[in-house]
Amino acid sequence: MYSSLLLAALLLQQPAAVAVPAIDVAYTQFTLPNGLHVILHEDHTVPLVTVNVWYHVGSAREKPGRTGFAHLFEHLMFMGSKNAKYGEFDRLLESAGGTNNASTTEDRTNYYIDVPSNALDLALFLESDRMAYLIEAMSPKTVDAQRDVVKNERRESYENAPYGMASIEIAELLYPQGHPYRWPTIGNMADLTAASYEDVVEFFRTYYQPGNASLVVGGDIEPAKARASIERWFSDVKPGAKAVGPIDYPHPNLAEVKKKTIQDHVQLPRLYLTWPTPAQFAPGDAELDVLSLLLAGGKNSRLYKRLVYDLQIAQDVAAVQASKALNSEYQIVVTARPGASIEKIRGIVDEELRKIQQTPADEREFRRAINQVESSFYNRLERVGDFGGVGDQLNANYFAAGNPGYFNEDLARYRALSPADITAVAARFLPLDRRVELIVEPVK
Repeated sequence: MYSSLLLAALLLQQPAAVAVPAIDVAYTQFTLPNGLHVILHEDHTVPLVTVNVWYHVGSAREKPGRTGFAHLFEHLMFMGSKNAKYGEFDRLLESAGGTNNASTTEDRTNYYIDVPSNALDLALFLESDRMAYLIEAMSPKTVDAQRDVVKNERRESYENAPYGMASIEIAELLYPQGHPYRWPTIGNMADLTAASYEDVVEFFRTYYQPGNASLVVGGDIEPAKARASIERWFSDVKPGAKAVGPIDYPHPNLAEVKKKTIQDHVQLPRLYLTWPTPAQFAPGDAELDVLSLLLAGGKNSRLYKRLVYDLQIAQDVAAVQASKALNSEYQIVVTARPGASIEKIRGIVDEELRKIQQTPADEREFRRAINQVESSFYNRLERVGDFGGVGDQLNANYFAAGNPGYFNEDLARYRALSPADITAVAARFLPLDRRVELIVEPVK
C-alpha cells in the first residue's frame, strides 16, 4: 500500500506522461445458495477485520406516501434480533473492542462492524442474526419508538437546522412527480406517521433479503477460514420470495430556470444552483468531478479566488457532482458575506461557468485538479474499515459496476481526460437557462 502523502508529492513532481503503479486490491468472491454475494479481501497490515454489508435498497425503492422506510430500518436494525436481544449488539461489540455504524442514501443502506481479527465470528453472528431474524424480535412498539426517533432526527437535521430545508425544496423543484429522488431519504413526516406495522414488515421482507445484499469481509483474515465462518453463520438466512427488479421512474427534464426563495433563521443568505446530470460512472460523471475541483477545489480554484479572496463577497463556496445510481445532481453553493448581493454573486458564478464552457483550463490548472483526484483516491485505500475504507469501496464498486475491483477502471476515467473534455461536458450538462435556483434568506 502506498502512502497518500508520498503519492501526492510524486504526482505533483512528475509530468503527466509518467506512469503511476496500478492499484492492487486483491479479493475473491462467491455467492451463497440463498443469494448473498460475498467478497473477501486479505490484508494483514493491522489485526483488524471489517464486516461490511450493503443492502441494495435506499429511499428510491420507497413508494409515494410511504417514504422514510429505508432510513427507519437503519435504526430498527440496532433494536435487537432473535438471538441478540436489544442492547446486546452494542454490549457484545464494545466488550470485544469493536465499533459499528450505518448510513442510508437514495440507492443503498450500508452497515459495518470493525473488530479485532479474533472477534470475526462475533461480528458475523450479529450481522447474520439481524438479516435472518430481525422480524422475529420486532414489534409495533419498537417500530413506533424508532419512528419517533426518526421524526426527531428530521426536525433536528431539516426543519430546525440552518439551511436544513434547502435540499428538500431543491429536490421538489428538480424532479417530476413520481421520481424516487424527489423525497428526502429521511422521509416525509406524514408518511412516517401513516405507515403501519404491516407496511414496515413488508418492506423488510422485500428488500432486506440475502439476494439483495452483498457482504465484504476484509482485513486480517485467512480467506478459507473466513469463508467457512460466513457459510456457517449465513447458511440459515432464508432467500427472498422474489428477486428485486429495476426501478421504473420519470426522468428529470428541465426546460427552464426554476427559481424559489425561502426564509430561514440564518445569519447569511445562500445561493444554490442545481442541475440533473449523468449517473455514476456514466459519460460526463468524471468530467463533472474535475470541474468541481476547478471551480471550488481549494483556495486557488476559480470561484473561491474570485468570490472569497478577490471580491470578498462570499463567506464560502462549494461545487459538487453528487453521483447516484439513477442520475446525479451537480450543485454550486455560495454563502454570501454580510451585505453582499446574491444577484451579483450569481452573475459572477455564471461568468465563470461561461468561461469554462468556452475555453479549456490551462494544463497546470487541469493537472492540479487531476492530482487532487488521485491523492484522494489513494488516501481512501489506507484503511480497511469504517465508511469509505477498502471494505466499503469493494462493496460500492460491486453495487455500482458489478465489479468489486473497479479501482483502476474508476481512476482511469480521470486519467484519460483532457481540459477540452471538461469544457464540453460543462457546456452540455450545465446550461445557464435550464437549472434550479434556490435562495435562502434570513428571516426578516
